[in-house]
Amino acid sequence: MPELPDIENYIFALDSRISGRRILNLTVHNPFLLRTVEPSSDDLKGLKVVQLRRIGKRITLGFEGGIWVVIHLMIAGRLRWRDATEKKRRPKCLATFAFESGELLLTEAGSKRRASIHIVSGEAALSDLDPNGLEVLESDLAQFAERLTLRNHTLKRALTDPRLFSGIGNAYFDEILHRAQLSPITQTQKLTPEAIEVLYESVTSVLNEWLRRLRVETADDFPAKVTAFRPEMAVHGRFGESCPICGTEVQRIRYVQNELNYCPRCQTGGRVLADRSLSRLLKKDWPRSIEELEAAKSK
Repeated sequence: MPELPDIENYIFALDSRISGRRILNLTVHNPFLLRTVEPSSDDLKGLKVVQLRRIGKRITLGFEGGIWVVIHLMIAGRLRWRDATEKKRRPKCLATFAFESGELLLTEAGSKRRASIHIVSGEAALSDLDPNGLEVLESDLAQFAERLTLRNHTLKRALTDPRLFSGIGNAYFDEILHRAQLSPITQTQKLTPEAIEVLYESVTSVLNEWLRRLRVETADDFPAKVTAFRPEMAVHGRFGESCPICGTEVQRIRYVQNELNYCPRCQTGGRVLADRSLSRLLKKDWPRSIEELEAAKSK
């Protein structure tokens, strides 16, 4: 799922292409994509884009008259841009936003349709779609600490909860925790003030670093390779590879549709965290430490 740096990069690229431009038409090719009825897509015709905004992991296009289009890409949704002068090859897409300057295409890989578009009128209706997570890059340490310790959750649950923190998902969570050298299962209310400060600095540094990386990578082009798996990442998507800090093999915890990656030496004091499915299957044979894991592999 595109997260804060990816969404901001989309918005940056869209700004020069559609801000101040009129939309000619919004064509929804899949009826399940559009989740609202009023205003309709026809009400957008001829309106000028006056504002672009990110709400959590959503992209919002603000039009004249206070009408907003809210795009949630979910896991597999992506945006493509086609200039007005580009040859009209029609890729499979869920929606086409036709502007004076070109076309914005919304695509989604796979057969499951999770991406969505809402068309709403007014700030109040827009606010109803906002999970109200804290924008860490616009907040100070005290605000971060207050939100983090509001309830006693694991760091994994807290930082990726859109109602607590805005725009952080599985990919950047793994990178943030690795840089902070904290275990993903640490309880938030057991963190010391010093650990909270380290975590805050890690969140801000990782997000800002990837904002810069993606901006440089994209330059004046439209983002073409929006992915949660990048070779420059320290642990995310690198199960079985070496930690860039200590060389230990990166481990993972699998969930239904995603996984959590971590370094057992840098983050969990050498402890191998239990994978729900494998640990139940292996029971007593499940390795409790990195030493046990390495010993088992050497047999």
